[in-house]
Formats: sequence, C-alpha cells, structure tokens
Amino acid sequence: MAGEAIIINVARASLWLQPHRIVLILIALALVLAAAFFMRWDWLPQYYEMALVGIWRTLWILAVTCTLGFLLAVPLGLAQAAGPFWLAAPAKAFCTVIRGTPLLLQLWLLYYGLGSLFPQYPWIRESWMWPYLRQAWPYGVLALTLSFAGYEGEVMRGAFAGVPKGQLEAARAFGMSRWKILRRIWLPQAFYRALPTLTGETVLQLKSTPLVATISVIDIFAVSSKVRQSTFLTYEPLLLLALIYMAITGILVFALGKIEARIPNKIG
Repeated sequence: MAGEAIIINVARASLWLQPHRIVLILIALALVLAAAFFMRWDWLPQYYEMALVGIWRTLWILAVTCTLGFLLAVPLGLAQAAGPFWLAAPAKAFCTVIRGTPLLLQLWLLYYGLGSLFPQYPWIRESWMWPYLRQAWPYGVLALTLSFAGYEGEVMRGAFAGVPKGQLEAARAFGMSRWKILRRIWLPQAFYRALPTLTGETVLQLKSTPLVATISVIDIFAVSSKVRQSTFLTYEPLLLLALIYMAITGILVFALGKIEARIPNKIG
C-alpha cells in the first residue's frame, strides 16, 4: 500500500512538471513580480477597510440571492415538469421573461420604477418597511434573486423531468405520499442532476453582483471604482478586483465540487 501511495504521489507531481505547466507558472510569477515592483500599491492601506466591507457585502449578497433563488427555482421547475396548466403556464412565463431580458434592465425597473412608487404612499412611509424600502440593497437582492430563480428554474425543470418515471411509479405502488416521494426520491435526484449546472450558475451570479453598484450599493466593484476615481489609477485596482473575483470563484468551484463528489454517482 505504501508503494502504491508513493507511485500515485510521483504521478501527481509529474503532472505539474510538464513543460506547458512550467511555462504557465513562470509567466504567472513574472506577472506577479511585475505588478509588485512596477505598479503603485501605496493606496491599499487607505482603502483596506473599505475593501473588506465591499468583499463581505458581495459575499452575503451572493449567498442570500443564490439561496433564495434556488428555493424559488424548485417550485418553478416542479410546476413546469409536473404541475397543472394553471401553475405551469405562469412558471414558464416567469422564466421566459427573466431569461429574455437583461438583468440590468430588471434591476433598474425595480429600483427606479417600483422603488419610486413607494414614497407616494404615506402608509408605506410610516410603516416598519420604509427604513428598508428607502435603501438600495433590497432591490439589488430582489433583482438578483429573481434572475437566479428564472435561470435555475428552467434547469430544475429539466432535472425533474430527467428522473426516471419508473421510480416514481414504484414509490406510489409502495403507498408513499406525494410529499414523501418528492422529499426522498424526486428532489434529491433532481438536485444531483442539476448540481453541475448550479455550480456554473453560482459563478455567473457572482459575476452579476457588480451590477448592484449601479444603484449605489457599495460592493467590492464599487470600491474599485471609487479607488480609480480618487487616485486616477486604472490598472492596479482593476487587477486586484480581478484577483478577488478569481479567488472567490475558485473557492466556490472547489466547495461545490466537493459536495458533488460526496454524492453517489449511481442514482436513478
């Protein structure tokens, strides 16, 4: 066993010693050294705390919108896959509208359109909702949630439809209720089938979060824009922003890949 482990480790190490990988590593090191020695980074201490707040805001917007969006996508997909017409048609229409219009347009319609109507009603301004409705972030969260639900709802529709009907019929023959069939058989298998696409959609959702900066939400993209406006530096804040997004993307892909690897391959 020890000999096999050594052979496996040597084989893995040899993959990193291939010529093209060595060249890519050297290029990456050269770019890092060039950025460190030939670019200005003296502005970092001044904007360090603001950048941390921006990263945290980007992360929680991503987490909240993906979670709420997926919870909304499940009934949307289920309604299209197995629901009656009066449920399937609105779900299909919702996904079609969301997928057929730009996210920026949806965001502006909610913030500049719906958001401008609320101040006209005194009962809203005097309610407990007004401290939240007067801010920009709820509209950004709502727009990103609906967008994620629209795309992922279509993915879940295909995932639900892809589960073998024989399993569902066998569960009914055993006397299982509809809720138990959904909870134990249909939803777990549909989730596994949709998981690779869900990983990609989550990464795309991360890339969509900078749009909230257009309605004055201070995320990491907005912090980068502020740095560029204040210091008149272009490349340094943009390069740092790209590295931050790449790091978050790598963590997301790694974490979701671990989750996918823990699910049994043979299902259905």
